[in-house]
Amino acid sequence: MKRFSTISEFLQFRQLPQPAHPLICVFKVESVERLRIEAPTSWLHDFYAIALKRVANARDAQLKYGQQQYDFNNGIMSFVAPGQVLSLSLDDHVKAIKQSGWMLLIHPDFLWNTSLAQTIRRYDFWDYTVHEALFLSEKEEATLVRILQDIQLEIDANTDKFTKNIIISHIETLLNYADRFYHRQFITREKANHQILGRLEQLLNDYFNSDELIGKGLPTVAYVAQSLNLSPKYLSSLLKVLTGQNTQQHIHGKVIEKAKEMLSTTDLSVSEIAYELGFEHIQSFSKLFKAKTNLSPVEFRQSFS
Repeated sequence: MKRFSTISEFLQFRQLPQPAHPLICVFKVESVERLRIEAPTSWLHDFYAIALKRVANARDAQLKYGQQQYDFNNGIMSFVAPGQVLSLSLDDHVKAIKQSGWMLLIHPDFLWNTSLAQTIRRYDFWDYTVHEALFLSEKEEATLVRILQDIQLEIDANTDKFTKNIIISHIETLLNYADRFYHRQFITREKANHQILGRLEQLLNDYFNSDELIGKGLPTVAYVAQSLNLSPKYLSSLLKVLTGQNTQQHIHGKVIEKAKEMLSTTDLSVSEIAYELGFEHIQSFSKLFKAKTNLSPVEFRQSFS
């Protein structure tokens, strides 16, 4: 495991010149000697890394982000947060990776006393379990490259009292565009995303048809996301784009569906139904049911009389 505490250490390791600013750096990936490894390698760094690059022989390499395989065969933009582990291994016949593009490194200290210090981690793509790189059209790629070039120009220019604010503004613009393109990808990668919807539906059906409800209560957003190998934020964002509802709303929808079924086809009391659906208190169940249907459980049952 290699750990890089500073950007300077990382650049030295990659045999690049020291940065003009110790806390932020932009460089062309082509300027780096091909990444050569003899055995599977893991590393982490204590700064943000945004890569906009193409890997010529990507299919000969396996990259893990945390414990998940990172799919960078079908994407060119990736995001790594401080303290997160990357692992790389190459097929036996390959000794080096051929890369081109750009990389932006940002130490958290650079963000101190800026608005970005509080907001940077709200973007879904920093999460460990987001294991799909961002695919960009030529036009989208050109937009982001221009922003990276603007950041590089500011870093290399003479520093004045406006420099940091301008760089922060460029970074925020870069992240906002990336967020837009990620959400566009939710739609354009329709097949893969609808497979997630299918897996979610099956997961909830299995859970609600098992004995786990009584023993463990309602499934949590964290449980559902972990079962689908996605982060909670990423899953909710994906579902919001595809269905207009977040993960919690999907869980509640399944609760109401099962409750309606039990109220209309069984003689169980409302309190027994609430218990079997994982609620500790009948009041919580009745409140949720009324909020979703505009009827109390008793009123709903009476409508079938």
